[in-house]
Amino acid sequence: MSTQPQSLSPAKNEPLPGISLGGRTNVDPAEDKRPVPAKVQIQELSFFYGTHQVLRSVTLEVPKDQVTALIGPSGCGKTTLLRCLNRMHDLYPGNRYEGSVKLQPEGIDILGPGMDPIQVRMRFGMVFQKPNPFPKSIYENVAYGLRLQGMSKRRELDERVEKALREAALWDEVKSRLHGLAHNLSGGQQQRLCIARAIATDPDVVLFDEPTSALDPIATSKIEELIVELKKRVTVVIVTHNLQQAGRISDMTAFMYLGELIEFGETNRVFTNPAKPQTEDYISGRFG
Repeated sequence: MSTQPQSLSPAKNEPLPGISLGGRTNVDPAEDKRPVPAKVQIQELSFFYGTHQVLRSVTLEVPKDQVTALIGPSGCGKTTLLRCLNRMHDLYPGNRYEGSVKLQPEGIDILGPGMDPIQVRMRFGMVFQKPNPFPKSIYENVAYGLRLQGMSKRRELDERVEKALREAALWDEVKSRLHGLAHNLSGGQQQRLCIARAIATDPDVVLFDEPTSALDPIATSKIEELIVELKKRVTVVIVTHNLQQAGRISDMTAFMYLGELIEFGETNRVFTNPAKPQTEDYISGRFG
């Protein structure tokens, strides 16, 4: 009596092995529904390190006030894409963009001629893989961007610094030592300080590049809770290698491979019923 080979594909609407979707209800995979407008419209974006092309005609709409996760194996271009969004590549000679990145609703192309990269970075806050507080006090770390914007009144600075630290769930832990060095904080506290610094200037979008990879599980949990809370007032884009993390905190997921966008859709749908075989292979752990 012959036996049928066991399918490697998950049943429809069942999460792939080892992926938690944070308790959310699965959606109909037939169609990705996006009830919110786009905050960032990326059109045919290519990027070159000198003559080496890293991104290949990426087109993607990042929805407003949601968390969008960029996933994919190392070297697939996800961090390069993230850094295109705040013009970080301009810091190095020989780099080149093609295509457009429009910030909505204004329709401003941040890659357009005449755009000031410093002003772009005010609209796109950035939090890096490892905490990188400035060698200044806790207070001055948060006030730094505000001073660049021309804010000088002490009372106004005090209010904005406190507001940012509260939103970063750090105020209660540091309010008695605001003028102490930021480097005396724990790793998780330093990362939350960096988040406070990023959101103090009221950016439109906050970009996270593997923000918990250097943190312990407790600190990671706090950062994830903070990211979910942040989307109530700001659009979030996060690069993560941790598929469980993407499943827990993101609304939308983009899978990248070899510099191309392979698939983009609601996180539930991408993790339960991916449309492309490369996506399923990656999420199932067959490569990465």
